[in-house]
Amino acid sequence: MAMVTITESAREYLKELLGKQADALGVRVFINNPGTPRAETCIAYCREGDMQASDVSEDYELFTAWIEERSIPFLEDAVVDYAKDRMGGQLTIKAPNAKMPRVDADSTIEDRINYVLYNEVNPSLAAHGGDVSLVEVTDEQVAILQFGGGCQGCSAVSVTLKDGVEKTLIEQIPELAGVRDMTDHTDRTNAFY
Repeated sequence: MAMVTITESAREYLKELLGKQADALGVRVFINNPGTPRAETCIAYCREGDMQASDVSEDYELFTAWIEERSIPFLEDAVVDYAKDRMGGQLTIKAPNAKMPRVDADSTIEDRINYVLYNEVNPSLAAHGGDVSLVEVTDEQVAILQFGGGCQGCSAVSVTLKDGVEKTLIEQIPELAGVRDMTDHTDRTNAFY
């Protein structure tokens, strides 16, 4: 059983597209921001050097797909389809679990941080029209965060960051060394107060 269902019409369409790309070895399937409301399922041409060592390759007869390991739990029940219409056709990707938080002790530190941000931190920031998202985790295990919406330009953001967000994250993710804010709070265009 394939990890991602690619219908026959989608396989033929993808094979046709791949045939026009001399250097494409197949396709790569991955999800940007998995387990968050911003999750976006992507299919890209996979060229030499595009695949990661941890990718799982899947043979779809007409081509090979490399599936990003981190995305696999979020791709459960995913279906790629191609429907012909008057304009030619439309490739669709339905991944009903892409936005579902699926986190356990083995999940990456990024996935666990996103889980806490989206399920515990952002609901309370939403009352002020704000939100916070993870930009990256440094080699020193510091989470770089970006505040948006009403938080941007808010004078209380440094207190929120240290007393609220950092405390909550470190309680639940003890290996995290701390948090840093990359947002410029001198820009008050969307400030709530």
